Amino acid sequence: MALTDSEKSLLAKIPTGLFIDGKWRDSSDGRTLEVEDPSTAETLVSVADATVADGVAALDAAVAAQAGWAATPPRERGEILRNAFEAITARAEEFALLMTLEMGKPLAEARGEVTYGAEFFRWFSEEAVRISGRWSTAPNGATRLVTMKQPVGPTLMITPWNFPLAMGTRKIGPALAAGCTMVVKPAKQTPLSMLALVDLLTGCGVPAGVVNVITTSRTGEVIEPIIRDPRLRKLTFTGSTPVGRKLVEQSAEQLLRVSMELGGNAPFLVFEDADVDKAVDGAMLAKMRNIGEACTAANRFLVHESVVEEFSTKFAARMAGMTVGRGTGEGVTVGPLIDATAQASVAALVDDATAKGATVVCGGTTVGDRGYFYAPTLLTGVSADARLMSEEIFGPVAPIATFATEAEAIARANDTEYGLVAYVFTKDLSRTLRVSEALEFGMVGINQGIVSNPAAPFGGVKHSGFGREGGFEGIEEYLEVKYVGIAP
Repeated sequence: MALTDSEKSLLAKIPTGLFIDGKWRDSSDGRTLEVEDPSTAETLVSVADATVADGVAALDAAVAAQAGWAATPPRERGEILRNAFEAITARAEEFALLMTLEMGKPLAEARGEVTYGAEFFRWFSEEAVRISGRWSTAPNGATRLVTMKQPVGPTLMITPWNFPLAMGTRKIGPALAAGCTMVVKPAKQTPLSMLALVDLLTGCGVPAGVVNVITTSRTGEVIEPIIRDPRLRKLTFTGSTPVGRKLVEQSAEQLLRVSMELGGNAPFLVFEDADVDKAVDGAMLAKMRNIGEACTAANRFLVHESVVEEFSTKFAARMAGMTVGRGTGEGVTVGPLIDATAQASVAALVDDATAKGATVVCGGTTVGDRGYFYAPTLLTGVSADARLMSEEIFGPVAPIATFATEAEAIARANDTEYGLVAYVFTKDLSRTLRVSEALEFGMVGINQGIVSNPAAPFGGVKHSGFGREGGFEGIEEYLEVKYVGIAP
C-alpha cells in the first residue's frame, strides 16, 4: 500500500539525523539505517546510523551541559516540561500517525499513547518544584542534620520500540525535572517518534546538550563505551530481560545508578465470583492493548473451572470480531507485529501449544501476504509445559488454563521468574486483599485490564527489573541524597 500524500508530508518534516549538542548531524561515517513500515515491509525513511564516536560526542555534550542544567531553577525546568506537554497535545494527530507508520498500532491506540506519554511531562513539570530535603536535630542535640537532593548527573536512556513516545517521556520527564542531562538511544525499529520529540523539546526551550539522541543499528558497539565511561552516572533501560541483564553487568564497572524495566509474564486471574462480562472487557484491554506487544500484556489466563466455559466463549467472540489491517485503515483494531522475527516467534509459540494439546478456538494463523500480521488467537486447554505459559508472547495470543482453588491460582500465578504485573477479577474484598498481598508482582490490577498511570509507580520485581517510573517515586530515580551535618 502506497503512502498517502499526508503521510509523505509528515515524514518529510521529521529530522533524520543525530541530535548532539543542540545540532542535527549525520553519522560520522555517513551510514544510515532504514525504518520499515511493518504493515507493508517497505522502507518509510532512512535515518543516521550512529558510530562509537557519535555516542561519545553525545555523552560529551551531556557532560558539558550538566552543571548549567542542574543550576537551572526548578520552576524554569518545570515550565519547559509544561510547554512540552502542551506542544505534544497540540500536535497529537501528527505524533499518532507517525507512531502508527513506524510501529503499526491502530491510530486509535496511537492517540491513546500520545495522551498517556504527554501526561508524564505534565506530571513531572509539577514535581520539579517539589524536590525537597529535611532538617532535624541529632538525638544528642549536638548537631543539626540536613539532607538535600541533587541530580544524579548524565544519564543514558535506552527505549523500546513498542511505545516509542511514552517510554521516552516516562524517562525524559523526571530526568529533566530533576536536573539531569541525557543521551537517548531509541529502538532502531521506531526512531522517528523520538526524533520528532527532541525537535519539539528544543522548540520548548531545552538548552543545547541537555537532551541528545543517537539512532543506531550497532547498539551494543555504540552503547557499551558510554556505559563504561566514568562520566556517565545513570543507566535506564526498558526492554528484554536478557539484554537488561547484560547491561547491568556492564554498568557494574562504574557502579552506575540503574533502573531496569524488563520482561513480563502477567497472569490474569478470573475467580468464580467474578463478573464475567467485566472480566472479558478487562481481558481485551490486558491482552490486546498495543497488539499484545507490551510487557504488561496478559500472558496467561488462569480461569476458575466453574466459569471457564462462559469466559472463553465470550472472550473468543470478542477476539474473533477484531479487524486486522494497516493501522491507518478505517475500523482496524489490530495492526501488524513489529517485524518478521516477532511474527515467526508468535507463530512458533502457538504451534508449540497446539502440539501439546491446546485447542485453537479462533485465529492461529498469519494474515495476508505482506507485512507482519497475526490473527487474534485464543487457545483453550493449554498445558502447563507449553512454552507460552512461561515465555513472553508479545503478540495477540491468549492461552487459557483452569484452576480449582485460590491457593492453586496464586501458586500458578507466581510460578514464573518474572514479576511485573498481575490482573485479578473478583467481587470479594477479602480475597482482593489476600491475593494482592500474595502475588509476587510489582503491580496488581483489580477488576481492570490497564494499570499504567503517570501518577503511579510503574515497575516490577524478580527478573522484571528494579526501579520505578512515574508517580512520586519516579523522580527519585534521578536524584541523589546528600547529608550535611552542621554544628550549631
